[in-house]
Amino acid sequence: MPPEIVDSHCHLDFPQLAEDLEAVIARARAAGVTRMVTICTKLRELPRVQAIAEAHEGVFFAAGTHPMSVADEPMVSVEELVALAAHPKMVGIGETGLDYHYTAESAGVQSQSLRVHIEAARQTGLPLIIHARDADEDMARILTEEHRAGSYSCVMHCFSSGEGLAQAALDLGFYLSMSGIAAFPKSESLRAIFRAAPLERLLLETDAPYLAPPPYRGRRNEPAYTVHTAEAGAALFDLPLSEFAAATTANFNRLFRKAA
Repeated sequence: MPPEIVDSHCHLDFPQLAEDLEAVIARARAAGVTRMVTICTKLRELPRVQAIAEAHEGVFFAAGTHPMSVADEPMVSVEELVALAAHPKMVGIGETGLDYHYTAESAGVQSQSLRVHIEAARQTGLPLIIHARDADEDMARILTEEHRAGSYSCVMHCFSSGEGLAQAALDLGFYLSMSGIAAFPKSESLRAIFRAAPLERLLLETDAPYLAPPPYRGRRNEPAYTVHTAEAGAALFDLPLSEFAAATTANFNRLFRKAA
């Protein structure tokens, strides 16, 4: 039997996966991926995300407004997110964050939305799920300011930023999530960041349908491929796959308590 692995971040409602969702979930389970968190990036799409989680054992969901969408979506309120968190399968707040790569012009509203999500994470006790791209300095500053104002838990989803943001997140007690990017041949500097991090602060994810790890790079990603990122992580720590999988699964259980 393959070791138990958790895909802490995927998008099962996206059309690339929804077209054969039952087969996608079956392949994940056959590969040892017993639990998945599917992420809602626009609250108007929540009904279909929630329905997927409700229909499948081991599938949970998180909800928020993606930073690349905040300029075009209604500003979510703390009260809305807190109310949604009452659902037994909603296990995280987000994804939220800052993306200056494609949407730097909406930096102000992104920051406003991020702070709303942080407050919802505080009030619910659910982990915040952060997307960060080309915004390391502002991201570290806001996360630190807000943590000083009141603690909350957090994972830096699909972490591919610099060493400074990684250290800022770890200093706050947050988690870093490894995606298929960590297995790309040219990602040695990113692997060095993960190698230097405490094992007890690492999670695994696919961000499916994006960022498939080798040997599937360039193709549609799916939760079953989490095992290939796990193999890359195990190699970083010179551990058997089973031990690395067990450690990251324990980390997931500690952070995502409602899904434990």
